[in-house]
Amino acid sequence: MESKSFSKPTRTATVIVGTQFGDEGKGKLVDYLSDKYDIVVRYQGGANAGHTICFDNKSVVLHLIPSGIFHEGCVCVIGNGVVIDPVALLEEIKKVEELGYDVKGRLFISHNAHLIMPYHKRLDSLHEDAQGEQKIGTTGRGIGPSYEDKFARKGIRVVDLLSPDVLQEKLRENLAAKNKLFRNIYEKEEFDVEELVRDYSEFDKIIDPYVTNTQLYLSRQLKAGKTVLLEGAQGCLLDVDHGTYPYVTSSNPTSGGACTGSGIAPNYVGKVIGVVKAYMTRVGNGAFPSELFDETGESLCRIGHEFGATTGRKRRCGWIDLVALRYSLTVNGVTEIALTKLDVLDTFEEVKVCTSYMLDGKEIHDFPTDHPTLSRVTPVYKTLKGWMSSNAQARTLDDMRPEARSFVTFLEDELQVPVTFVSVGPGREETVYR
Repeated sequence: MESKSFSKPTRTATVIVGTQFGDEGKGKLVDYLSDKYDIVVRYQGGANAGHTICFDNKSVVLHLIPSGIFHEGCVCVIGNGVVIDPVALLEEIKKVEELGYDVKGRLFISHNAHLIMPYHKRLDSLHEDAQGEQKIGTTGRGIGPSYEDKFARKGIRVVDLLSPDVLQEKLRENLAAKNKLFRNIYEKEEFDVEELVRDYSEFDKIIDPYVTNTQLYLSRQLKAGKTVLLEGAQGCLLDVDHGTYPYVTSSNPTSGGACTGSGIAPNYVGKVIGVVKAYMTRVGNGAFPSELFDETGESLCRIGHEFGATTGRKRRCGWIDLVALRYSLTVNGVTEIALTKLDVLDTFEEVKVCTSYMLDGKEIHDFPTDHPTLSRVTPVYKTLKGWMSSNAQARTLDDMRPEARSFVTFLEDELQVPVTFVSVGPGREETVYR
């Protein structure tokens, strides 16, 4: 029998993942790389994530639309793994258009993406308030309750908007249970089905030009040789399966989530870029071994403007943690590192790096995956000399201050993954790319 040769997919998809607790600066990297890719896809999360992009003396925060929207030649996709708040999406489309960028014909929304309904937002806030000291630290944007309905097979998807009868039937079923909660448990006003149907039918009219079968679209584009950049929200340590559970988000920010959240097959993925902030931050509750409670922590917060892009909440700050990073790099299969916000460390005489933990009198190098154990570890630090000057004009590693270069190479040696991108300032051009 004659042998047949089968063509293999070209690995033209790249995944960008956060390797810490989110807020690593993924937006700048996606913006920086977008002009080198044909399509940018957001694959999970919702309007609880904010990606800040600085260009042309402007600072813009995006929550749902992929960060590549500010490059005219780039197509943007909101994948099936995202939960969409219609109000937030329409506000964002308006914001982008007001800045002079076309959205129609450049933004596609998966017909299988789930919607965040008004009752999800209310449930999120009520449930969080009821937790007292056990609060997770949710943004109250309805993300968790929307994902709960998704996995309970009761979710409302974008495709449901095409049929008012189907939408009404699903809403009646959902509200029959949820209105009992609002009425009997929380003593709140019930939601009206007809009003929600009217509101979301209007939403459908507006977004209908953007809705498509994005899985099919992306598959055809990849087969045609187009390049795709997959953009995650939050970070690995907040992944519902691999993070510091239960203090996590409700989706999979890890690289595996890029495939399920977009419909792109794994064998199209060639690179996984792990975004690493030069220090560490966390929003909300949960263990944070390298957190600083002193003036240094306050300085990191102040210099780094560490306030949530979505909620404005102050972020907890600490030194970079290589124990957590080794775990994240392994889980995500990271092939290269993008180091961000190095400029925040420009004025420090010393810079510390957590290289291991102490647990019950023993030194450990592996990240504990259960939260109670992680809460008991103490960090072991190595102190490096600071560079005490700006690297904002640097465009190559050789242009950087020797101590800053030493910091980068120390991370590479410890993590055994190359650093190919260093952000030396907030601007698009303030970048060292190797």
